[in-house]
Amino acid sequence: MAAVEIRDVRKAFGATPVIHGVSIDIQDGEFVILVGPSGCGKSTLLRMIAGLENITGGEIRIGDRVVNNVPPKERDIAMVFQNYALYPHMTVAENMGFSLKLRRAPKAEIQERVNRAAQILGLTQLLDRYPRQLSGGQRQRVAMGRAIVRDPQVFLFDEPLSNLDAKLRVAMRTEIKELHQRLKTTTVYVTHDQIEAMTMADKIVVMHDGIVEQMGAPLELYDRPDNLFVAGFIGSPAMNFIKGRIEGQGFVSDGGVTLPLARAPQGATGRRAIYGIRPEHFRLSGDGVPVQVVVVEPTGSETQVFVEAGGQEITCVFRERVTAKPGETIRIAPEPALVHLFDEQTGRRLTA
Repeated sequence: MAAVEIRDVRKAFGATPVIHGVSIDIQDGEFVILVGPSGCGKSTLLRMIAGLENITGGEIRIGDRVVNNVPPKERDIAMVFQNYALYPHMTVAENMGFSLKLRRAPKAEIQERVNRAAQILGLTQLLDRYPRQLSGGQRQRVAMGRAIVRDPQVFLFDEPLSNLDAKLRVAMRTEIKELHQRLKTTTVYVTHDQIEAMTMADKIVVMHDGIVEQMGAPLELYDRPDNLFVAGFIGSPAMNFIKGRIEGQGFVSDGGVTLPLARAPQGATGRRAIYGIRPEHFRLSGDGVPVQVVVVEPTGSETQVFVEAGGQEITCVFRERVTAKPGETIRIAPEPALVHLFDEQTGRRLTA
């Protein structure tokens, strides 16, 4: 196991820069997830850690070694890709032990490591099967087993669950997290799915257009996003953003709807701002804001309701059952202590 230090790393393809001076500290044994939309640079950064992409500038250190010019096979890392990349003519055991065979490891050592990885991943009964005889989840476990047998300092995962169906993705999330808790190996994991990031990571790094927007523990990013991008990206359904201005100790939307604030920034009366409130932070209240119901989506454990107020569509999530029909009026109240204010021009968080 080893820490990974990324210092002012830059990457350009020809004259086009795609990574702009990224710095991240990954502690020994930490599970870090790089998350962001397609094209944000997260997979490129992972490939630079692996040595599959050259670095234009900066420094990457694994353990006590600077690895900028170290070939991938000498970095002591193991990578699990989005496609399983299993050899179809080899059994599960042969696939898992192939890298050790290339190193000319003794047969007894290969068998011991393969059996240990198979036991960890529940593959013991499948060692004699071929990839075509396995389900998608089993193939992904074989790909993970192939990484485990190498006993690397760092695991790298590049969107490993993207090809699985929704139910299997949930199960594999749990398996990967349990695997990390058991092995304690430093792990860097790339995904565009913020639910994966929230449920699995010790630390999340939110990337956008080749820069780091914010990094921290999952609930830290959820509770105190630094800017509009992080606030809108983390959380599902996404945070509501309402444009307007601060008036005294309250907020008035551009549509004339008055919304409460726990505390307004000092001297901010009349200032343009964006009022951020998560769908789950509304409650039904007789003295709340009157809104018109647009769509009701019951999911069983909760009800998602889309409403309109002052020309703005707002998403609400309620734990209780909502019997209102589209076109009817209900009253909702945001929890003032859970409101976020952002500067309209810069998108930065405003503090009271």
